[in-house]
Amino acid sequence: MTIEHQDILKIAAHHRFQWEEAQQSHVILFPEGMVKLNGSAGEVLSLVDGKNSVDQIVSALKEKFKDVEGIEKDILSMIQFALDKAWIEKAN
Repeated sequence: MTIEHQDILKIAAHHRFQWEEAQQSHVILFPEGMVKLNGSAGEVLSLVDGKNSVDQIVSALKEKFKDVEGIEKDILSMIQFALDKAWIEKAN
């Protein structure tokens, strides 16, 4: 499944995104286990809330990290990776 800029995304059913104090990172929890996310992935997935479109996520992160060159490509790659892994899904 390929993402479109107008797609609204949400955390997939049976998955939970949260800060895990013991891991000192954001994680994705699901029945089969847990995935510890790096800081960048956590920043992206923190905006996947069933309300924000891909464009809104990209815009918010480009604003937050103004000094990072080429960040849009990295954000879109992370979103596509999470979608391919079924951590997130389209809400619309």
